[in-house]
Amino acid sequence: MYCIKKISDDLTWVGANDRRLAMFEGVYSVPDGVSYNSYLLIDEKVVLFDTVDKSVHHRFLENLDAALQGRKPDYLVVHHMEPDHSASVCELTVRYPEMKLVCNEKTLALVKQFDCFDEDSRAIIVRENDTLDTGRHTLKFFMAPMVHWPEVMVTYDATDKILFSADAFGCFGALNGALFSDEVDFDRDYMDEARRYYTNIVGKYGSQVETLLDKASALEIKTICPLHGFVWRKNLGDILAKYALWSSYTPEADGVMIAYASVYGNTENAAEILSCKLRGMGIKTVMYDVSVTPSSDVISAAFKWSHLVFASTTYNAGIFVAMEALLSDLAEHNIQNRTVAFIENGSWAPTSGELMRGKLSDCKGMTFLENTVSLRSSLKPGQLDELDAMAEEIAATLPKSAVAAPAVKAEELPAPPPDVDPTTAFKFSYGLFVLTARDGDKDNGCITNTAIQITEKPFRISIAVNKANFTCDMILKTGEFNISILAESAPFSVFQQFGFQSGRDVNKFDGCGYDTRASNGIMYLPDNTTGVISGKVKDAYDYGTHMLFVADVTQAFVLSSEMSVTYQYYFAHIKPKPPAPKEKKSGYVCRICGYVHEGDELPDDFICPLCKHGAEDFEKL
Repeated sequence: MYCIKKISDDLTWVGANDRRLAMFEGVYSVPDGVSYNSYLLIDEKVVLFDTVDKSVHHRFLENLDAALQGRKPDYLVVHHMEPDHSASVCELTVRYPEMKLVCNEKTLALVKQFDCFDEDSRAIIVRENDTLDTGRHTLKFFMAPMVHWPEVMVTYDATDKILFSADAFGCFGALNGALFSDEVDFDRDYMDEARRYYTNIVGKYGSQVETLLDKASALEIKTICPLHGFVWRKNLGDILAKYALWSSYTPEADGVMIAYASVYGNTENAAEILSCKLRGMGIKTVMYDVSVTPSSDVISAAFKWSHLVFASTTYNAGIFVAMEALLSDLAEHNIQNRTVAFIENGSWAPTSGELMRGKLSDCKGMTFLENTVSLRSSLKPGQLDELDAMAEEIAATLPKSAVAAPAVKAEELPAPPPDVDPTTAFKFSYGLFVLTARDGDKDNGCITNTAIQITEKPFRISIAVNKANFTCDMILKTGEFNISILAESAPFSVFQQFGFQSGRDVNKFDGCGYDTRASNGIMYLPDNTTGVISGKVKDAYDYGTHMLFVADVTQAFVLSSEMSVTYQYYFAHIKPKPPAPKEKKSGYVCRICGYVHEGDELPDDFICPLCKHGAEDFEKL
């Protein structure tokens, strides 16, 4: 029986879940399964975005048939030819002989390797910025090479502002009835799996991901539809901010990841003592036994934390096998910009410390702490000072905010400064509202954070409004207003619409698509709003830059049970994070896969390490 889910009036998820898969790509454990996402757009022309893995092929066909409702797909857009997204392509070309494949030249070359239909006659080749009109919708295509295969592209639906992002923004884990990231506690239950997915599948290709993020930043995106995991329709800034960190190899958190390989427990003992010492200093730590923890978990943690400690016994005059494999894997995933320390152990010839350092020596931006703790069989009491020194050296390289300040007795606290620190006001907890008013035929509104209840009986509120705001003039003239209490789902566009332009210059409600009014005839926001309060001004007070209005509540109603947004939530989850300043690179970029060779010269015999193309396929940055 089919199981499909609506994303919008025109777009339906027709993918499927696999909860029996043990190892994704034969490498990465997926204890919670994985989803294979496919999307169907019903318009004058019908468009299918990608297919699924062979393991869920039959369920996918049931879902597709149900969503088509007797129609046939005109186009199949192939974003990525990896078989977990393309296993059904050949059969669909037989089922729907009139269906065209929309793909790029690199994709078509991969399609031909399966040799199951006349590819050239069925393909529509698209290039960067090409468009496809399907009726109401206009699809625009952007190339995303090496995110994480060379043929990858993404599609932007310019009508509904949807980005079909291929493997970008994906996540391990089956969709257990919830399709949207806001239907679950994503940060608590899935962010670790999103990080593990990114770091292990895409992590090697940070510069290519940054290129895709640059393209996405120029688009107005309301929804992200990836090929694995949840669809994003709210708080897109959360996942975009993570990708900005991960792709630039910037640590998410200040703290220490300790990974150890221990045969008889003595190396583990030293690692645990170090962790205890760091915790005692107020520094966050996590520990992993690399012999039993999947390397994908440790790699994910290495991308999260700022400081890494590797502790390993010496084994066959080298690094213990599990640790050696982990370090090779980390280097292959391009880990950068970390502070690293080592603990080595060896009963007669401890050599693993220098060898571990060598494994990471070619990684960019790595800071290796000077002292390596060297054990012979076990930690001796006299070596505790060495662990203390390592802990102190780690603490000295962390920002002060990551190290707990020593406890101070109340009587030892310094006297507070006598002057006024204006930043203290930021510690207030504010809500955020759209304040609306009407004067004649003119509607207007602005963002405010200063609405509060004064009394319950009578139900009376106050608002403070900047006198420079057009809305303030309207309230002074009419004595009436509405407050739309914004929800956490409010997109940044609402704040742009009502906060970043003046009603004297534009009609802020132009093209809004609604005409919802309270009993006083004043507009309110029907979407992304938890409640509406109408006020009639009882008193007005002039306080220089602002007018303070005290008003009786004439109408109030609840629209949603969602949490109301706060000022802090707005800055943490809604307002886009400013992009990190980028270092201007000198070098050459591969036109095939996007690999960047840094340096002023490109050797004539240079071969791209990713796609194996020669120097003739490179161009100067």
